[in-house]
Amino acid sequence: MDFKYINTEYLEMVAGGDSDLLRELIGMFRDQVLEFNSELKALYEEGDYKALGDLAHKAKSSVAIMGMDSLANMLKTFELEAKERKNTEKYEAYILRFEDETTHALVELDEMVKNR
Repeated sequence: MDFKYINTEYLEMVAGGDSDLLRELIGMFRDQVLEFNSELKALYEEGDYKALGDLAHKAKSSVAIMGMDSLANMLKTFELEAKERKNTEKYEAYILRFEDETTHALVELDEMVKNR
């Protein structure tokens, strides 16, 4: 399988080749992503942009561990813009991209574990 969303080499390095640790990291990521997706949408709906920026910061760390550098960079932009209430018209697209890419990443992570 060609991995488009995750960086398997980086993940292997982070896990140090430990399959149990890798599964644990993926499990934590799965739980966080589900929580982040619902919280991002709720905060956006509420217009709580400071909290949205804070959550984008937390989400950035989670996707960075999976080697998702492009998404991490987008979340950094989102974090800064939300905290400054700039470019609010882009927030919905940022949230949709986060949801889309993390959904695809979870499929790839499952495939990675299955093929180990």
